Amino acid sequence: MTQTITVIGGGLAGSEAAWQLAQNNIQVKLYEMRPVNPTGAHLSGDLAELVCSNSLGSNLPDRASGVLKNELRVLNSMLLECAEVTALPAGAALAVDREAFAKLVTEKINSHPNIEVIREEVKEIPNTPVIVASGPLTSDSLSKSIAKLSGEEHLFFFDAIAPIVHAESINMEIAFRASRYDKGEQDEGDYINCPFTKEQYYEFVNALKQAERIELRAFEDAIRSGIKAGQFFEGCLPIEIIAERGEDSLAFGPMRPIGLRDPKTNKRPYAVVQLRQDNLAASLYNMVGFQTNLKFPEQRKVLRMIPGLENAEFERYGQMHRNTFIASPKLLRPTLQHITRDDLFFAGQITGVEGYMGNIATGLLAGINAANFFCIEKNLITLPQETMLGALCHYVTHADLKDFQPMKANFGILPELHLDKKLVSVNVGRCMRKERIKN
Repeated sequence: MTQTITVIGGGLAGSEAAWQLAQNNIQVKLYEMRPVNPTGAHLSGDLAELVCSNSLGSNLPDRASGVLKNELRVLNSMLLECAEVTALPAGAALAVDREAFAKLVTEKINSHPNIEVIREEVKEIPNTPVIVASGPLTSDSLSKSIAKLSGEEHLFFFDAIAPIVHAESINMEIAFRASRYDKGEQDEGDYINCPFTKEQYYEFVNALKQAERIELRAFEDAIRSGIKAGQFFEGCLPIEIIAERGEDSLAFGPMRPIGLRDPKTNKRPYAVVQLRQDNLAASLYNMVGFQTNLKFPEQRKVLRMIPGLENAEFERYGQMHRNTFIASPKLLRPTLQHITRDDLFFAGQITGVEGYMGNIATGLLAGINAANFFCIEKNLITLPQETMLGALCHYVTHADLKDFQPMKANFGILPELHLDKKLVSVNVGRCMRKERIKN
């Protein structure tokens, strides 16, 4: 008998889950409500569309994101493979042409003989085997069905999108190309950098704090109380919120100038805004870390105060939206199964993982485990906490719910490393003796 499973959501997690199932000879019905029901944040109907940044984080093996990528390479992640095929220069990070990436994923999913893509909204969780990977913009109907099943209210936090500018409108007589500490793929540098003097920086911060913000939709009315309650994900704070924390907050945050030197002055700028290539044609650039909820005319005015962007033309303005996620510590097992239904899995940002790679990784694990669910032995995988993916799944299923916030891959969630102190002491002594001999 041919086994069939439903996957709800064609984002990063849902696409990866569907692929893993299909590769294990499971028939998949992949439901994606776009473009029939748009979300307000997505621009196309393609699967795995990246809404915010086009960066999938560091590729370095000594960074948490790099560790997670290496684990996914071993586990044959289809989306990571697509990301590497559509990669753009981004220093030590993996950034993609978002349109090419989404189209490639869509083509691979559509062409797989075991996957049927259905373009309609799923309003209720079916009673058949299912992976829910509906993402942070889950529809109201499905959200109510999830809440009814779980007996828990959804948690939520607020996310923001950074603006994108046209390359030809950037003034390269002021801006300069460079990568931090010259660690880039291109000789001239992978990023365009807009340098600030001290006076320009404080003038910009003052204008930013005074600018008008977009009036929030009804479902976002709690945003201000959400800031106080920690319902903003710290990694995606709008720049105007960061600026309110102190005049120097941006200079030590997304506008930090470390590792950069302006070739025109041969000095480090007081602050800098970095622009990262957003498409293969290099005609669009993303403002790195510049999520904002300012009104569009205000964005045009204030962001043009950035040196080098005085005549900037914007392909997309920044905006804010609500991200919803379930109370995973009460509702999920580390296998990403629901606590009361063995054939119900959750994956992606709705579980409380944050970051593109975390979404892909949990989609991969949910897909593998859902496939294993159909095996006679039902050997579902709980990855060791010493792995980055295992630690991420352990965090979202074991965190204290009162402090539960979306979590990216990071070394802080790994278990404490217990070392043999005597062995460490011996090795350190050997190293010191070798150093003395060398000198």
